[in-house]
Amino acid sequence: MKTIHSLAVATVLSVLSFGAFAQSVTATASTLDEAESLIAAKAQQAGASYKIIEANTNNNVHMTAELTK
Repeated sequence: MKTIHSLAVATVLSVLSFGAFAQSVTATASTLDEAESLIAAKAQQAGASYKIIEANTNNNVHMTAELTK
């Protein structure tokens, strides 16, 4: 029973610690390259890496990325 409890606590703590370092950022520009450059600059400023999770083109480009440290 202690093992199951310990495993549950470890799982919860690992999820919480991952969430503490993740941040979502957005950028709007006229091209995909410009939007990604804005995202990259925000990531560099935060000292983090980024993963683009959404990009939408409709007259302009709207891009969302997740920053992780």
